[in-house]
Amino acid sequence: MLMQGFNSFLGLLYLAMLVFAVAAFVMAALFREDAYRAADKQNKGFWLIILGVAVLVNFLVPMLFLQIAGLIASIVFMVDVRPALRQVSGGRGRGRGSSSDGPYGPWNGGR
Repeated sequence: MLMQGFNSFLGLLYLAMLVFAVAAFVMAALFREDAYRAADKQNKGFWLIILGVAVLVNFLVPMLFLQIAGLIASIVFMVDVRPALRQVSGGRGRGRGSSSDGPYGPWNGGR
């Protein structure tokens, strides 16, 4: 009974690592190549290869050591590279304005 619960926990852990690696890979693919250069990070091809290998390892090879290495690569991308890319790309994505911006510019309260 205890081993069955442990195995289901490991299955969920493996699935979470796979989803995280896929999310990092998709985000790496969405940024432009020149954003990587402007942020002074490795190029886009490097990150796509590293994160693609992490996805493949999580999907095909059930070896925890390799999966943890892929998880570390995904974490490095999400914590270090992605914020730098977002900064040089102009902010938070689609909604680049403030929450108080209207259709014709920022709302200043009638001042």
